[in-house]
Amino acid sequence: MATTATNIPQQGVFLEKDIDTNDMVVNIGPQHPSTHGVLRLITTLDGEIVKNIEPVIGYLHRSKEKMAESRSLYQYQPTIDRVEYLSSFFDHYAFVSTVEAIAELEVPKRVQYIRMITMELNRITSHLLWFGTFLLDLGASSPMFYAFREREKILKLFEDLTGARMMYNYYRFGGVIADMPEGWLDKVRKVVDEFPDRLDEYEAIVTKNPIFLDRTIGIGIMSAEMALANGVTGPSLRASGIKLDLRKTNPYCSYDEVDFDVPVGNTGDCYDRYRVRFQEMRESLKIIRQAIDKIPGGDTAELNKRRAAGDETANEMDLQIYGKKINLITYKPPKGEGSTIVESPRGFLGCYIITDGSPKAYRIKWRGASFSNLSVLAPLMKGLLFPDLMAIFGSIDVILPEVDR
Repeated sequence: MATTATNIPQQGVFLEKDIDTNDMVVNIGPQHPSTHGVLRLITTLDGEIVKNIEPVIGYLHRSKEKMAESRSLYQYQPTIDRVEYLSSFFDHYAFVSTVEAIAELEVPKRVQYIRMITMELNRITSHLLWFGTFLLDLGASSPMFYAFREREKILKLFEDLTGARMMYNYYRFGGVIADMPEGWLDKVRKVVDEFPDRLDEYEAIVTKNPIFLDRTIGIGIMSAEMALANGVTGPSLRASGIKLDLRKTNPYCSYDEVDFDVPVGNTGDCYDRYRVRFQEMRESLKIIRQAIDKIPGGDTAELNKRRAAGDETANEMDLQIYGKKINLITYKPPKGEGSTIVESPRGFLGCYIITDGSPKAYRIKWRGASFSNLSVLAPLMKGLLFPDLMAIFGSIDVILPEVDR
């Protein structure tokens, strides 16, 4: 005896029977390699179409703001590398610059250039990791190895400078912990000079790859209005056509003394977000080259020769490493409040501090770019195909420790 299916005509008539068309709710994460940390995405699907996404955060909350109230500023500083661990120099710059503003500490020009060089190198390492993981999310494994090859060279520079590859704790109020090692700037210049050829290699592999183009062009279009409404900043905002970069609009740390461009996109899709970050790495190289040429005192080896020869101007340069001589362990900034916003690899990274005259901060508040950037994922994905989710989420470049803090 033959079995009759629900939707197969029998003698020219369809059987009338209810078909279950309920939405499917899929749980992605919080343990999932493509969510780049402990992010949970509750996704409502109608077949392959995404009807809604609800990001669930808080799995990585470490009380970064509250713990500052029970530690001195000096004790708290080593912990802020973890606020946004892929670009720790930006964490420290936001923190020390806020204290410097409250205490009216003058930052010597040499220190400003050291900070600028390290932050731009850190921007490149962050974008390289994003590039490798983004392509890995799309199914391409080779770019991950290529990106980490160059990233390793810059991490070695950081290790030579700070003794650490990831958690640097190098900046200090009014200065840095120590001057650059002899010959360090020459090593930086060598890496910077080699890097454009490596970027050309990446682009030859990826930028015109037909599979990559199909997965990114016209996918996840973020309009300028959507970006602004959700507080999106950084490369994701500039890819939507808004030319907003704090290094240009609100210059800090001698960025007004170097020449560079601000890349912007046209349509705000995944491809534009990719192109903007790639061009940003090239612009960072331009900034670093100029900073090496303009840094007061030049390479540390030259300063040491001048010191040995009894050059008083070289001895004065020592004060430009540490700024005002203060006891960091017992340092008590004056009572007041201040804030600093820095253009991190993911956008606006802000630190707000209230001091009460004691070694501890009365209140510290962090503004992470990833927190706001993540909020655009739900409206961005609505009505799109489920396979596009990881391409769109990866193109936004969210770091979960910065979300949870």
